[in-house]
Amino acid sequence: MKILIVIDQFDNSNNGTTISARRFVKGLKDAGNEVYVISTGDKKDEYKFNLKELPLLPGISHIIKSQGMSFAIPNTELLEKAISGVDVVHFYMPFWLSKVGLKICEKLHVPHTSAFHVQPENITYTIGLGTKTKVNDMIYSHYRDSFFNKFTHIHCPSEFIANELKAHGYTATLHVISNGVDEEFKYYEKKKLPEFKDKFVITMIGRYSNEKRQDVLIDAISKSKYADKIQLVLAGKGPEEKKYRKLGEKLPITPVMQFYDKENLIKLLASTDLYVHSADAEIEAISCIEAFACGNVPIIANSKNSATKQFALVPESLFNAGDSIDLASKIDFWVENETYRKEMEIKYSKSAEKYRLKDSIKKMEEMFEDAIREYR
Repeated sequence: MKILIVIDQFDNSNNGTTISARRFVKGLKDAGNEVYVISTGDKKDEYKFNLKELPLLPGISHIIKSQGMSFAIPNTELLEKAISGVDVVHFYMPFWLSKVGLKICEKLHVPHTSAFHVQPENITYTIGLGTKTKVNDMIYSHYRDSFFNKFTHIHCPSEFIANELKAHGYTATLHVISNGVDEEFKYYEKKKLPEFKDKFVITMIGRYSNEKRQDVLIDAISKSKYADKIQLVLAGKGPEEKKYRKLGEKLPITPVMQFYDKENLIKLLASTDLYVHSADAEIEAISCIEAFACGNVPIIANSKNSATKQFALVPESLFNAGDSIDLASKIDFWVENETYRKEMEIKYSKSAEKYRLKDSIKKMEEMFEDAIREYR
């Protein structure tokens, strides 16, 4: 198949959606497909159509950039050139670029599919309205009426988000397909990095943003009986970095806060004793899968707005969302029960096999083929 991926930001692996898109592009190519991308950036790749970045007001631009995102200015001529040469077009974001691209697909009668990656809570938590159900419902409705109900096939990274779309009146066929983890994320014998020697390492991977709730994790460690031996690693970057660094000052051991590329992330996970995912809102959280694929027992917030709780194999891997006291008790349990933790590391690692990228690629290909058949 000839496939076009439409996404606002592709060149830099600095947010979960872009990382997922880059993996899918590589996986689809490796499976024998001809894949093109239209996005912002200036990389001179044969398969990429480059668009100008949308300039934003300084305050807004800072927030967007800190989230690892940018928006594209649609170029109708370039979009028509890219779309007219492929069998199917796949859209990642429900924003200006995709809306213009969708109209061109309809005009040129080119099959098209979309993915649901932008949870309303990703927006509302940033502006302090994350818990306002009516506001989130309004965004779901806007997405639905302005974009998603114009498709017959939507990729949903989890059953949770598929159910949310059904509840909000989305009419397309919903394809539940994990964003998928690479084969490199697998069980590794624990080997502590020198700087973590003699420390109990707790890791969380994710943007420093309000909905990820790193504040709850920091507070929980301060309440742990073992706070003086816990090294917290917050792998990521984002707008709340200053806030979390300030909160981390109350811990006996200063948290490590930095962005890790894939190679160093795997080394970090091989040094990790326990993984925590405290987010209130999450469509899937591929980072959590990567962590337990490498043999790390997770503790996950049981938030109603998060899909990540689906990965818990035992009750001790869940805590009441936003409750640092409950999280502290779960951390202490796993610190104190090392033998059980080692047993569960193996079970968690095996459970990650159902989320392998190669399987997700096959399912994506099937979705594209369904869309193409409909047009024929």
